[in-house]
Amino acid sequence: MGADKDACAMLGAVETRSVSPVFVGRAGELTALTEALSRAGAGEPQALLLGGEAGVGKTRLVEEFITRARAAGAVVGLGGCVEIGADGLPFAPFSTALRALRRELPEPFAAAAAGQEGELARLLPELGDPTGHEPAAEEATARLFELTVRLLEGLAADRTVVLVLEDLHWADASTRHLLAYLFRTLARGRITVVATYRADDIHRRHPLRPLLAELDRLRSVRRVELARFTRAEVHRQLTGILAAEPEPALLDEVFARSEGNAFFVEELVASHESGCAAGSLSDSLRDLLLVRVEALPEAAQRVVRIVAEGGSTVEYDLLAAVAGLPEDTLIEALRAAVGANILLAAPDGEGYRFRHSLVREAVSDDLLPGERSRLHRRYAETLEDRPALVRADVRATRLATYWYHARDAARALPAVLRASVETRKRYAYAEQLRLLERAMELWDEVPDEVRAALRPIDYAESYPACGCDPETPLRHLDLLAEAAVAARLSGERERAAKICRTALRILDGDEHDPLRAAWFWTEMARLQSNLGKGDGWPEIARAQELVKGLPPSAVHATVLVGAAGWGMLRNPGPEALAAAERAVEYARFVEAEPIELNARITLGTLMVSAGDPEGGLAAMHEARERTLALGQFHEAARAHVNLSSSLEALGRSREAVDIATAGIELARSRGLVEATGWIRANLAESLLSLGAWDRCKEEAERLLGSGVSNSKTCGTALLQLAHLATARGEPDTAAGHLAEARVRYGTRDPIPQYTLPMAQAATAVAAAAGHLAEVRAQLAAAADTGFPPGTHRYGWPLVLAAVTAEADARGLPAAAEGRPAALDAVRRCVRALAAPAPVWQAHSLAVSAELARAEDRATAERWAEAVAAFEALDRPYELARVRHRHADALLAEGGRREEAAALLRAAHATAVRLGAHPLREDVELLAARARLAPLDAAPDTPARPEPEDDAFGLTPREQDVLRLVAAGRTNRQIAEELFISPKTASVHVSNILAKLGVAGRGEAAALAHRLRLLDGSPA
Repeated sequence: MGADKDACAMLGAVETRSVSPVFVGRAGELTALTEALSRAGAGEPQALLLGGEAGVGKTRLVEEFITRARAAGAVVGLGGCVEIGADGLPFAPFSTALRALRRELPEPFAAAAAGQEGELARLLPELGDPTGHEPAAEEATARLFELTVRLLEGLAADRTVVLVLEDLHWADASTRHLLAYLFRTLARGRITVVATYRADDIHRRHPLRPLLAELDRLRSVRRVELARFTRAEVHRQLTGILAAEPEPALLDEVFARSEGNAFFVEELVASHESGCAAGSLSDSLRDLLLVRVEALPEAAQRVVRIVAEGGSTVEYDLLAAVAGLPEDTLIEALRAAVGANILLAAPDGEGYRFRHSLVREAVSDDLLPGERSRLHRRYAETLEDRPALVRADVRATRLATYWYHARDAARALPAVLRASVETRKRYAYAEQLRLLERAMELWDEVPDEVRAALRPIDYAESYPACGCDPETPLRHLDLLAEAAVAARLSGERERAAKICRTALRILDGDEHDPLRAAWFWTEMARLQSNLGKGDGWPEIARAQELVKGLPPSAVHATVLVGAAGWGMLRNPGPEALAAAERAVEYARFVEAEPIELNARITLGTLMVSAGDPEGGLAAMHEARERTLALGQFHEAARAHVNLSSSLEALGRSREAVDIATAGIELARSRGLVEATGWIRANLAESLLSLGAWDRCKEEAERLLGSGVSNSKTCGTALLQLAHLATARGEPDTAAGHLAEARVRYGTRDPIPQYTLPMAQAATAVAAAAGHLAEVRAQLAAAADTGFPPGTHRYGWPLVLAAVTAEADARGLPAAAEGRPAALDAVRRCVRALAAPAPVWQAHSLAVSAELARAEDRATAERWAEAVAAFEALDRPYELARVRHRHADALLAEGGRREEAAALLRAAHATAVRLGAHPLREDVELLAARARLAPLDAAPDTPARPEPEDDAFGLTPREQDVLRLVAAGRTNRQIAEELFISPKTASVHVSNILAKLGVAGRGEAAALAHRLRLLDGSPA
């Protein structure tokens, strides 16, 4: 390290005349960056994408911005993507930038990372040992991402922080995913994130292209594109470089040949100054870039070639060891390369890098094949002999790269496998997959004795669960199993399925490896469901057949857990319950406690659905406590998901809110983003039940804006928003939410816990819009399909909405056809639905009362029972609705006006508080029709005086017209029956619509029947 710093110091004063000391142009782009910095300083996080072709001046613009940011008191973390290839360093720019922030802010950094050092060590190994923490799981990467965002928000709480990530066109998949997550979720703190990329490298299939498209849709992200310099700007650049006015001919030549590319301007000027004739330069870009390299002394050219193969940055001590030059010769060679502005000292002072990546690419491409592999072998041998020459966190990946390009399969395979383990520890599953694919590519080239020395326990984390023996040599199937998991965890499910199919073809007919085959079939079941290509049952059934009769094992327990989980979601009956019980038993027998805890949570959920709520809840609480004690936070979060859902299914919404709130805190603290999404969706549902509608909306919208990738959780949030919009009288908004939820859920795998809530929401939306045919279709489909155990929570509201719509439409001729079948469907649903808790018993009473109202046999006594049932519960909206119906029945039976008025006042107050506008209007219309005192007046306020005509101002003639409108007559038919002109009939209809405050004849008819405006009128 000492020699490195001394060498950098010696070269610090080397002149670089090809770079203009004057910052040219870019006024608009720089203004955009500085304005973002200003807004960030006010507490509004900023995100910018800076694009432009290679050499156009992105780095110079960033350097100028960083200078101004630091002058304004900001702390800067700068990191660049590493161009090593498919097995590049995961999270490289983030690691470098965070390392810089830690150097600048040691104490604030330590405070912001407190308690999460082990997890964050996957990005910054200096923080601790990441190997001692929870093994890889579905949520592992998301957890790391969430903790990274929280770290940055913590650092930016009291100071302005600038995070610069350069060269995204080389970004590994993990870096791209983390950047997307950061841009989507960064919500607070004084922070500006700037990411740069080469626009001309982003071809149609470039992996960065989908990310850019995704980020373009975020209103919080601003894209800044750098154009080439104009002739005037090239003139200013030349003047700065030359420190004198350029000759017109030189300006013309440079502008024409560079076409305004700032880097090419520098190269052309440098070539001109070194005496190279412009006309002698090749039109080839590579030749142009190599002109100054070839002008260097031989030793310097040799060093430049070595640096080109060492990576984006090469440590000085490693370079010295590989070059094998005397130190004075090496320093002079570096001095020449830095003086020619080809190499630069790395920002951290630990090595050297090319000033521009284009030159590095040109130098590397100019090497002979044998020369390149020889250089990589020297790097690899040197690093193996002296591993301390590079940081521990990059050592494995660098060795894997060097040995692979050295074309030494026997040395490359173990190195690549070790690197895959390191990337797995950092949750960089995409990079782990690429390394494993490289290992499979090398597999057949490696001598048998080398493969025989490899063990699954060292290289395959999935070895216990996938059925292989850790004491036997590593097999190709072990690599396939590990690669399948890595592909699934990195989001490449299609690739994971392809790997599983390859493995199953290899295993086909192999009777000696049924456990391995069963594991792959179970993995395929999960992938089929995730990909929407099926429900996964055929694959699970095949796996069960393979393990039948075999001794208990981790694979057997995994298969049973898969079967139980499938049944819990799709057919929560006795078979699913038995599978969960066996899964617990097998996992316990083989001492696979994580699998056992997973099974116990599934078992508890099924017990609640099967009618043992206390036993099921106790089992889940027990499992939750054990997972927390063991640090199995993913399963602990799942326990919160299932507990909150089960409590809501029992009508215990306040308990559900408490469990969900605690679960969100746990999941967020561990960075479990997907679990946070599920729990937040459950929380929104319980808040809706409790009448905390504004908070329900806030939680649902927060989930939709959180960047959660699971479409099912987003579908659930959208359904809560649809229910809310329906109850608040926003039918178009509700229909929009419902349509989007339908897309999120998909249609390939009809799971009752998704399809029934969809039917429930669709029924409520259709009923609110007066679409009776759609209401009947939804109910008929539900009646035919049935209600599996545990789905009563969706069934009762669905039936209540449907039968209420029938009751509201009674008396309408258009509703008469099909009514018997619709009411029969209501009765069939009621017989199929369980009412295992007071809240569902209350719903059954409300359904019964509405059914009686639909058949004109409703009584105040029947509604009083429903009111009493809901008064004992925390369901304010449902209580207000049955109070309204009870008051209506009391008024229809005559007398008890004071009791009816009290019921309407209570219902009105709830409707106003919730913003339930349709209910509020119904209550106010009923009170007006009954000529009660204003609902917001004191209880002893006298009733309104009875006018000579109807409370809505309808004259007797208008009541006659309204009766015929309700019977479905046209204006001409009304005119014929009442012996008036069609024009007069039309005027009467218009007046009626205006007085009733409705938009059309159908609404007028429905309102007339609902409020009994025609009762007692002459026929």
